[in-house]
Order: sequence, then structure tokens, then C-alpha cells
Amino acid sequence: MTDLLYSETEDDLRAAVRSLVAARGDTAALAARAEAGSPYDPRLWASLAAEMGAAGLLVPEKLGGQGASHREAAVVLEELGRGVVAAPYLTSSVVATQALLSLDTDTEAVATLLAELAEGRRTAVLAVPLSAAPDGPLTEGAGRVTGVADAATADVLLVLRADGLYAVEAAQAVVEPLTPLDLTRPLAAVTAGEGGARLADAAAGAAAVRSGLLAGAGLLASEQLGIAEWCLEETVRHTGERHQFNRPVGSFQALKHRMAQLWLEVVSARAAARAAADALATGSPEAALSVAVAQAYCSRVAVHAAEECVQLHGGIGMTWEHPAHLYLKRAKADEIALGTPGRHKEALAALVDLQAP
Repeated sequence: MTDLLYSETEDDLRAAVRSLVAARGDTAALAARAEAGSPYDPRLWASLAAEMGAAGLLVPEKLGGQGASHREAAVVLEELGRGVVAAPYLTSSVVATQALLSLDTDTEAVATLLAELAEGRRTAVLAVPLSAAPDGPLTEGAGRVTGVADAATADVLLVLRADGLYAVEAAQAVVEPLTPLDLTRPLAAVTAGEGGARLADAAAGAAAVRSGLLAGAGLLASEQLGIAEWCLEETVRHTGERHQFNRPVGSFQALKHRMAQLWLEVVSARAAARAAADALATGSPEAALSVAVAQAYCSRVAVHAAEECVQLHGGIGMTWEHPAHLYLKRAKADEIALGTPGRHKEALAALVDLQAP
């Protein structure tokens, strides 16, 4: 039977990441950096990726990684979601890394790049829009590709062309920063042009890209879970401290019902996200099914939790100084990342042969 409970190793990893985020993940400083156009904290990324080794969780030990699995990477993303951390973990350590792992890792170019990513020395991103779904059309990167997440700070771009998948140095491409809704996950338009090291032929390259997008969509559900958990906990805390009519507003029955409903949604989101991570970790033939369920559900739970957080905080929830807006914007951006909930529902319906009326 599938065990979705967290292992002792996963709990220890969670504690380490949470401690790091608490020490270095100041949301006020994040908001200021994001507004200035540079949301990343290089010291935090160095500690997470290199010192803690989180960047190499998916990479086997023989290739320089930690030899862990998607379950452990999901725990990291939960904590990054809770802290609304700006870091290229999803795009580089999950999506790009999974795509490379789907190739022939005995190839020197692939093995070398995987080792560099695992050690946190470099980052890589797929040159596809953040909105690309695992089963959707793949944009060939020979032209201009818009909405590429974390491309502005990446060292390497993985570009799918008509004749194969290429690793292109970012310095050889034209990267134009865009203004996204979620300032903590920068987007850019990328024009890779020609050149680069060929990693695979067209068929293998397309399959690798889809594998990366599937893993990204599945583990994005864990980030969304972390967002929802923080929003619920912060809302319960705030409504327990804020008083009206000489009573905590959290004691009012209407608000109790709203927060209880949100708790049920978060618990269900945890089950869906864990199932997706476990299916990816075990190579389950139903991985695509679990990922579609997780994304169709967790996307909307994260948005609902963030909306409730803003509203139930009252006036302060609408201010720039309070971090609620960061969570709402991340949740809304995540909702359309790697496939919308509607797209994943369509994929789910096709997988279980459930025809629309």
C-alpha cells in the first residue's frame, strides 16, 4: 500500500528548510527586492542548494546528487511555498533536472550539467512558457518564447528545436525580463537562436521536456499546499488576536465556518499533493493521473486560502507591508503555471475515459 505519511527523513529535511527560511526568508525584504526587480537572495539559494544539498535531491549519487526522490523534493517545495521564497528550485532543481534525468545520463554533456545543477553551482531552465502543460503543445525554442520562468538568472537554457534538445549558455541567448503578476518568480522572453550543445534528438528531447513538465506540475502542488497552510495558520492566528465587541473575531460563528471549510480543503490538498509526489517517486504508471488530480485541486485551494487570508485580515491584509499579497499573487500565478486547473481536468477526464457531455 502507498504510504503518504511523512518519513523521519522527510520531517528532518522539513525542519532544516523551515529553519533556513525563518532565518533568511524575510518577507519584507523579499517584497522590497521583488519591487526592485531582483527578488532572489543569493545567500539563501547557496545555503539551500549547495550547503544543504537540496538542489541535488532528484539526482543519483553516482551523478553527484543526493539520490533521494520526488517525495523529499516535495517537502522542500512545501516549505518554500510556506515562506513564499523566491528561488529557482522548481524550475531548475525539479523541471530542468528531471528533463535531464530522462535523457541518456551516460552522455558527458548531460552528466556534467546534472552534476553542476546538483551541486548548486549552476541553474538551468526549460525554454518553454511557465504556462506549458505536460500534455500540451511544445514550443520550439528557435524563435522567441515568452513567459519563461527564472530565465533571467539562469546559467543554461534547455532549448527544444526541430532537430533535438540543446543546452544553450544564457550568455548566448537574448533574455528580455517581463513584468509578471508574481514578482517573486520572474518571467522573461527568450530568444535562443542557434548554437549550444546537442543533448538528444527531437523525439527523446520532446519526451524529456514532457517528463520535466510532469514532475514540475506534480511538485508544484506541494508548493501550493505550503501556500495554503501558511495562509490558514496566519488567518487563524490573526482572528484569534483581533478583537471586536470585546471578543476575538475568530470566535464568530461565520468566521469559524469559513476557516473550518478551508482546513478541510487544505487536508485534502495535502493528500492529493503527497499522492502525486509519491507516484512520481515510485515511477507509478498512474503518475500522470495523480498529477492531474493534484493540480486540478491544489491550484484552487491555494487561491482560496490566499483570498481568505487577505479578506479576513481586514484592512491590513490589503497593505503592501503585510505579506498576504505575496501569497495571493504567488497562488494566482501558480494556478496557471504548468497547466490550468481546467486543462488538468481535461487530462484527467481523458485518462479515466470520462467523456464530457
